[in-house]
Amino acid sequence: MIVYKDILKKLSAAGWSTYRLYHERQLPNSVIGRLRNGDAISTDTLGKICKLLDCQPGDILSYVPDEQGE
Repeated sequence: MIVYKDILKKLSAAGWSTYRLYHERQLPNSVIGRLRNGDAISTDTLGKICKLLDCQPGDILSYVPDEQGE
């Protein structure tokens, strides 16, 4: 399974509060909620986050095998 590495904390450290992300129309509230819950986001959203953080997807994602070995 793909796991997000504290994306909201990294955005906050870079000066992007959830308030700022929403009010400057960088990310909609629905995406912010998905990040809080660890739910899947689109590759377009992932690209936008990478642009905001000036990073690569591997910097904010990791692969963790699930308990069933899939």
